[in-house]
Amino acid sequence: MEVTRRGRQEQVERTRQRILQTAERLFAEHGVFSISNRQISEAADQGNNAAVNYHFGTKSDLVRAIVRRHAEGMDVIRAGLLERYAGSTTLRDWVTCVVLPFTGHLESLGLPSWYARFAAQVMTEPKLRELAVTELGESALPRAVTEGVHRCLPGLPPAVRDERDEMAHTLIVHFCAQRERTADPRWPATADGLIDAIEGLYRAPVSASAD
Repeated sequence: MEVTRRGRQEQVERTRQRILQTAERLFAEHGVFSISNRQISEAADQGNNAAVNYHFGTKSDLVRAIVRRHAEGMDVIRAGLLERYAGSTTLRDWVTCVVLPFTGHLESLGLPSWYARFAAQVMTEPKLRELAVTELGESALPRAVTEGVHRCLPGLPPAVRDERDEMAHTLIVHFCAQRERTADPRWPATADGLIDAIEGLYRAPVSASAD
């Protein structure tokens, strides 16, 4: 009986992972609101067209599950970087902690990957963006990275600093989405370019109108 129960649990988990992978790809290619749960079930080769609803619930729940699945991998990288750069007062170190969890995780996914394009789709929809931010906000690690960046920018007005945080995040996601479409994203080189650009972004002068 225990073996049978374990077998059913493993089958359920395989089904869930197949649905998540299929949904991520379809959302990345077509947008979250252009794809129905029924289409995802069919593309995932599920005989039951209500499989998505059964395993995840609403589309918002499915998006949360995709975000959560990748957040775990990024947090592993982020934790290692935080340990390495703990106590650093060098802006580039903390910008590295901003960029590498995303690019390093994408590299770990192999080819092709879809998560950067999925994240870009989510970023352009205010409700989905809020949902993702809430989901990611459960981890203290991204907040620790942001605090490290801010400690290196004592002279930057808070409003400008927060705006540049937003610019940096947008640049990372959309540039990686663009690279993800290529046959060879060259993630280490992509990370280096982003770190250079974002360090420059934070160090850029502040116009009087922006202060």
